[in-house]
Amino acid sequence: MRTDAFALRHIGTGENDLNHMLQTIGVDSLDQLIFETIPTDIRLKNELDLEEPMTEYEYLNHIQELGKKNKVFKSYIGLGYHPAIVPAVIQRNIFENPGWYTAYTPYQAEIAQGRLEAILNFQTTVIELTGMEIANASLLDEGTAAAEAMALLFDVRTRDQKKNNVKKFFVSEEILPQTLSVLQTRSTPIGVELVVGNHETFDFSTEFFGAILQYPGKYGQVNDYTSFIAKAAESEIKVAVAADILSLVKLKSPGEMGAAVVVGTTQRFGIPMGYGGPHAAFFATKDEYKRSMPGRIIGVSIDVNGNRALRMALGTREQHIKREKATSNICTAQVLLAVMAGMYAVYHGPKGLKYIANKVHESASTTAEALNKLGVYQTNTSFFDTILVKADAAKVKAIAEKNEVNFYYVDAETISISFNETTSIADINQIIAIFAEATGKSTEAISQLANETIIPENLIRTSTFLQHDVFNNHHSESQLMRYIKKLERKDLSLNHSMISLGSCTMKLNAAAEMLPLSMANWNNIHPFAPLDQVEGYLTMLKKLEQQLNVVTGFTGTTLQPNSGAQGEYAGLMAIRAYHLSRGDNHRTVCLIPSSAHGTNPASAAMAGMDIIVTKTTPEGNIDVEDLREKAILHKDKLSALMVTYPSTHGVFESSIIEITNIIHENGGLVYMDGANMNAQVGLTNPATIGADVCHLNLHKTFAIPHGGGGPGVGPICVNDKLVPFLPTNPIVKVGGEQAITSISSAPYGSALVCLISYGYICMLGAEGLTNATKYAILNANYMKARLEAHYPILYSGEMGRAAHEMILDCRAFEENGIKVTDIAKRLMDYGFHAPTVSFPVAGTLMIEPTESEDLAELDRFCDAMISIRKEIEVSTKDDANNILRNAPHTLAMVTANEWVFPYSRETAAFPLDYISENKFWPTVRRVDEAYGDRNLVCSCAPIEAYM
Repeated sequence: MRTDAFALRHIGTGENDLNHMLQTIGVDSLDQLIFETIPTDIRLKNELDLEEPMTEYEYLNHIQELGKKNKVFKSYIGLGYHPAIVPAVIQRNIFENPGWYTAYTPYQAEIAQGRLEAILNFQTTVIELTGMEIANASLLDEGTAAAEAMALLFDVRTRDQKKNNVKKFFVSEEILPQTLSVLQTRSTPIGVELVVGNHETFDFSTEFFGAILQYPGKYGQVNDYTSFIAKAAESEIKVAVAADILSLVKLKSPGEMGAAVVVGTTQRFGIPMGYGGPHAAFFATKDEYKRSMPGRIIGVSIDVNGNRALRMALGTREQHIKREKATSNICTAQVLLAVMAGMYAVYHGPKGLKYIANKVHESASTTAEALNKLGVYQTNTSFFDTILVKADAAKVKAIAEKNEVNFYYVDAETISISFNETTSIADINQIIAIFAEATGKSTEAISQLANETIIPENLIRTSTFLQHDVFNNHHSESQLMRYIKKLERKDLSLNHSMISLGSCTMKLNAAAEMLPLSMANWNNIHPFAPLDQVEGYLTMLKKLEQQLNVVTGFTGTTLQPNSGAQGEYAGLMAIRAYHLSRGDNHRTVCLIPSSAHGTNPASAAMAGMDIIVTKTTPEGNIDVEDLREKAILHKDKLSALMVTYPSTHGVFESSIIEITNIIHENGGLVYMDGANMNAQVGLTNPATIGADVCHLNLHKTFAIPHGGGGPGVGPICVNDKLVPFLPTNPIVKVGGEQAITSISSAPYGSALVCLISYGYICMLGAEGLTNATKYAILNANYMKARLEAHYPILYSGEMGRAAHEMILDCRAFEENGIKVTDIAKRLMDYGFHAPTVSFPVAGTLMIEPTESEDLAELDRFCDAMISIRKEIEVSTKDDANNILRNAPHTLAMVTANEWVFPYSRETAAFPLDYISENKFWPTVRRVDEAYGDRNLVCSCAPIEAYM
């Protein structure tokens, strides 16, 4: 065994197990299995053109050396990104802890109570600081959150406004430039007309349905928007406010001013800048808009015993389930970062947050006063953390960069300086010295901060916040460490057992891939830092783009999209731009197979496309004749086809090249959804099957953790036709020659976690990546062979093989009174997270084992499923008190004095021998979803208050 070969560590199946697995499947070799799985006409002829793989040790040395090419200057650039202190207790116990970062989205609430509580803390923090009634579990970044606010306000227009096609949206010129760019991208396809201007001269015309204001403004000015919002309300204009979360500790909240929506980022609550992300955005609004709210909401409910239990609320409200009627395609949140930000609020509490906010404000006001004495005048009449000064920008810039300091240079004579919690008195003296040198004047050193407030009394916050116990009881490190551990123990993550979610690819997130995220020369860099300071980042990001080009067979990549769904949208917007560039404005029809993931039609609707659904055959494949008929019928208007490959049903359809040819022959382009890319890498690729663009889920195929539902990255890879239209950024020029405006806030999206995928590819190399795909297919077909005698498998390829996932049909078990949900809950008693439930077919389980799982773990899961099948056999419709319908069984149940069930405690909790060695206990019984939706509570108030 080569102890330094990363592929042997990443791929779970050992060489000794291979023959047994092949024998079970019924093939002579791995090559025969791949031949029987993937159509020959789309197989790659050559190995991927990638560099030789590095060992883990070599990679970590390489990334450390590359990181030295990044210059970590003191950053006062601001514009929504600030240096932040990550409390060590949070860094070590959450950020660097696989118990938190390898968890999946909390769809199975009974084994996710810890994470759900942590997100509830986050929502409570957001609700109380913004002064709003409801908040979601986070969004992707501030710019896209602002775009979601615009879409919500467009959706909740009055009946008259809709009837009169009121479509203007006012954007304050104080908005962050990257937010404006995202608003421009998102407004056009849905028919919203942006009007950018000065809020003080806005005329409140009834042609407007909404407005968005920045608080404080992009260069620090703090305005009281109370009268603006009141006047807007008279014209039925609803107002969104993009707010700085730390400023709301000191400033009057937007909710108190009458805002309808408040958005922003929680990055400065203990999250590294990471050259742009990932960070958890926040979105808060009024209770009356909850059904139009994007993303996820964590709510309080009860379990079957009436005990408090948390879960994702209003499940059917999730935007991607509405398909083409969706106002958003968001089906994720930045959970790991939201957990960290919420825990930052828990650790510091209201008093600690006030101390930090006061220190930041006093740093700004102390510096402003000192600069005024130098004749460098500060022009904001009121500010929180950012001062705007008049000086010779070129002269100051030269001196500042010599001293390793970055300011934001607005124009030749205006400089913006944003202070943050890391700013010390020594830093303030350095700033003053830079301006003293530039003006040729001497200055006295500052020895302490001036206790002075440059905020009008009417804008000072008087309302209390975060009075709950959780924000006032965990201020020592041991208290917080134990609280974090208490929550972690309630969550089932990959560090306990395999999570075999079809379409979600929960593979190993190797420690060597993760370690660089904690390195200061990678995580402490502002996304708008001058390019000569980010040579390491640019080298890594360009290399990753090239690696992804090789894997997909395409010629261009953008890493900007912050999720797979955002990647879908970016791909469709590139296709839209391509057609517009050719004068084909009429090409708006998007064909989508009925089996597609719900975000596909949602993304197409957001891109302004007209959606035509094509049929699926009884075998689960695209109905080629129906597709051909619709492509020909709409050929003059055909824009695109969205296709998932291998299919959502886990099959490599042999007609794929015929399908892509039909689209091209009728003037359209092909978008391939990369959700199932883990079955393609090294064996086939999107270019070979005839696609023009694909997105990749780096948090699936390329090993970025799901982190409880995010972070993710959803880059798009494109062919020559679409390279010119890749998105740009208003501050750092990226993208193509005819670039569309921004898809997300930062030039390279969530750049920090791109290190993970870069490491994954560098350490696996061509052979390792290809073997990862082969073993993912092997593991799926091994499980299929073991389970098909016990469960019907819905779809398979022409030679009877699954791709990297398969669908178990559980609908017939309703004859025994057992639903697929009962199987999902019973799996918890066996120590497993359920596979994907009822997607893409209701009443089914979709299983994807990934290449990271070893034979013993695959067998444990199969043994559990076979054991459950035997339990189903003895269940009857009339017997509600059976082991499956009572699942999961908690420790409290099993240890209670009274046992009222017709099976033993041992059978309930320890149905197979392996479980007793490593038992995972669900902490609540089955959650009552309906109760929680009827009594929606999304913050930390005790449930007794609502019963």
